[in-house]
Amino acid sequence: MGTSADLAREAIRRCRLLAACTEHPGHITRTFLSVPMHEAHHLVRSWMEGAGLEVRVDAVGNLRGIYGSGPRLLVGSHLDTVPDAGAFDGILGVMIGIALVERHPACALEIVGFSDEEGVRFGIPFLGSLAMAGSPVMDAPVLDAIRAFGLDPAQIPGAAIPGDVRGFLEFHIEQGPILAGLKRHVGVVEAIVGQSRAVARFTGKANHAGATPMDARRDALTAAAEWIGAVEALARGTRGLVATVGRVDVEPGAFNVIPGAVRASLDVRHARDAVRIEAVKQLRAQAQSIAQARHIGCDWRAVCDETATPMNHAMVEALGAAMRAAGHPDHRMISGAGHDAMILARKVPTAMLFMRTPNGVSHHPDETVLVEDVEAALEVGIKFLESWRPS
Repeated sequence: MGTSADLAREAIRRCRLLAACTEHPGHITRTFLSVPMHEAHHLVRSWMEGAGLEVRVDAVGNLRGIYGSGPRLLVGSHLDTVPDAGAFDGILGVMIGIALVERHPACALEIVGFSDEEGVRFGIPFLGSLAMAGSPVMDAPVLDAIRAFGLDPAQIPGAAIPGDVRGFLEFHIEQGPILAGLKRHVGVVEAIVGQSRAVARFTGKANHAGATPMDARRDALTAAAEWIGAVEALARGTRGLVATVGRVDVEPGAFNVIPGAVRASLDVRHARDAVRIEAVKQLRAQAQSIAQARHIGCDWRAVCDETATPMNHAMVEALGAAMRAAGHPDHRMISGAGHDAMILARKVPTAMLFMRTPNGVSHHPDETVLVEDVEAALEVGIKFLESWRPS
């Protein structure tokens, strides 16, 4: 069985092994149902089955293992990554779920590795958990990827959470500096901020960079750059708001050609939905105003709109009690990042436990974890399972 420290070290080792399952050798990139996900499934399945789980892959590529029988608790996180990622975001939560089973808890569990949370491949996040929550994304490119992976989209309804699942507990690195600053191992998440994603497309006119006078240009990139500055200014001037333009695609993308079209992503988050919604409204209006002033076009496409999500009060209190029983302060937190927990909370009571992220670095190759923090999370999880019973 091993001690919590032994299991923590093994969970970390497994995360590092999974890091080799990547689309780009030398960098950790594993997107929704990409070829390396087959290898990742092979490894995780072997660990699940070694722990005594009955394993299957559902029709959207979620890897799911059941321990015990009767009403059960879901435990897990996601197996996909952002481009050039670290080894622990999401993946560690799945490994902790397997480690909890290796302690032979008295309750039934289902360990899940979601196929997609990051939304990198198709620009739509939470593909795995949305299907489990009964709201699958049925866009043609997504269905084609499911078929190419060897799965049958007709079976997607079977991915939905069955009636004997009574809750979901997600373990995740914090991805921020708060726990590190407080020198605490773990924290209980009380709520996840709301999140909006959109794409602004500025359409000007490509032309020769040397032969076109400055006053005759319709440069889509300068319009996008002005708007990106407006995004930064609004976020800095609004308490609690974060807004990010994380991707810019420029066409035709040549040294000597004025950019004719630019697609810019937008990610906006706030704990209060009204503030977030108003910010997106303002940023859309500013994009259109900037484009109009520069005599170019601007199209706007909303990608997702997730409301702020409180965690289940009873489960939060139970996690707090487990924290105290394991000898840790009952620290409560708000998550600034989106997680599968915000999707499953629509269907079942849900809670999250954060682990410290050294230096607050995540979504980056330097992302790391400490053995003592993973051990603390395991101990809290063990205490939680000792008292958790399906309602």
